[in-house]
Amino acid sequence: MAMNEQLTIEDHKIKEAAHLGSPNCSERPDPEDVSLIVIHCISLPPGQFGGEAISQLFLNQLDCQAHPYFATLEGLKVSAHLLIRRDGRLIQYVPFNKRAWHAGVSCYHGRARCNDFSIGIELEGTEESAYTEAQYRMLIAVLKTVHRHYPKTADHGLVGHSDIAPSRKSDPGPSFDWSRLAKAGFPRSDHFLEAE
Repeated sequence: MAMNEQLTIEDHKIKEAAHLGSPNCSERPDPEDVSLIVIHCISLPPGQFGGEAISQLFLNQLDCQAHPYFATLEGLKVSAHLLIRRDGRLIQYVPFNKRAWHAGVSCYHGRARCNDFSIGIELEGTEESAYTEAQYRMLIAVLKTVHRHYPKTADHGLVGHSDIAPSRKSDPGPSFDWSRLAKAGFPRSDHFLEAE
């Protein structure tokens, strides 16, 4: 899709995304409470881009013998709502009205279990390497669309995985340009505190 194309949501999915249904999801306790957006980063193997390993992980199809690092992921059941590839391509694994398994033990503004009420967006990348122009453009388009369809998300700023689980996670890391999103109207929240 062209980067300036308007995104649309139908049946809780972004129409313009590629759709790969992950089994790693469940019902939200309150389907009407979609009120937080969490930014993550991922690359598999770490630091290598491209390939199908991320999707294979989210679909429980990863060959854990194919790379030494993959052995550490044996039995892991995780997913995200969206992945933005290095070239800006968008993949959706879980519809927004379902709970994707992306945040783990986490807390936002005194609320634990952030998976219950959040949308998880993965950027293909590492915490140390710069994200691409195409990824920022697509992320901003996604945020505009999600805010429009799930207005409670507009009441809160964005958070990184590190903000809601700081003792466990450090993504999206120092390479992520929060100021760029703030200038586009999507500020980072300061209302986060990990559950002990």
